[in-house]
Amino acid sequence: MIESLLTRTPVDLDNSRLRELTKFACELAESAATTIAPYFRQPLAVDDKAPATGFDPVTIADQASEDAMRRLIKARYPEHGIYGEEHGYEAGTSGLTWVLDPIDGTRAFISGLPLWGTLIALFNGQQVVLGVMNQPFMKERYVGNRLEALCHSDRGQQPLQTRGCSKLEEAIMMTTSPDMFRSINEKSAYEQLARQVRMSRFGGDCYAYCMLASGYVDLVVEADLKPYDIQALIPLVEGAGGVISNWHGEPAFAGGQVIAAASADLHRQALSTLSVAASQ
Repeated sequence: MIESLLTRTPVDLDNSRLRELTKFACELAESAATTIAPYFRQPLAVDDKAPATGFDPVTIADQASEDAMRRLIKARYPEHGIYGEEHGYEAGTSGLTWVLDPIDGTRAFISGLPLWGTLIALFNGQQVVLGVMNQPFMKERYVGNRLEALCHSDRGQQPLQTRGCSKLEEAIMMTTSPDMFRSINEKSAYEQLARQVRMSRFGGDCYAYCMLASGYVDLVVEADLKPYDIQALIPLVEGAGGVISNWHGEPAFAGGQVIAAASADLHRQALSTLSVAASQ
């Protein structure tokens, strides 16, 4: 899928245009939040998108909130492309594509856990130029681009900053689920890394990356991600001083195996363990 989003020449955005589009991304987040709110922690029908390969839940909240964001994009920027988890890819003519995951962490959502979020990214043909993670239940919005990386909450506006951990033995690591590691090599690499860090935790989905960008977590290691699972989180991690890549050390915007680290030193150490599995 990522090949459809790539262009030979990236779309260049000046600072004014970037601020305009970042503001619009926050409008998309508000629209999704308004749509989702009535469904959270309420009785809700859950469908399975992949019954043949495993449980992949989807609800009307996922679908309706993506619909709401798509309507806004088409009204304001009809020349932009859209790639969303629930309704797929619609090509645009501008070279810019909005990449949407209306509820990242649907399993958490249907379990009543507030660790899900709405992910909104803008891809310019070669890289992610802005990202938003919105968690309306906790009233937290994480916004990142090349100009700034911020958390907006009841406590006001705070800059995102990793805590700069540089040693594996001092690191806190998170991953959403061990089930993400499908091959023997992936499982082995993750387990080896888990033995080297101070502590590892499961759960979190997109929220884990925001905790890394906020200075509470030092590593997030995952696999089997789609572009819409990770693109919005890249500017948040990088804007906070962290490093994010695939397990080959390459850009992470295509998804797959992903590692985010609080510092370049920590990233390098963790990557040396994970790279054994990256080519398997």
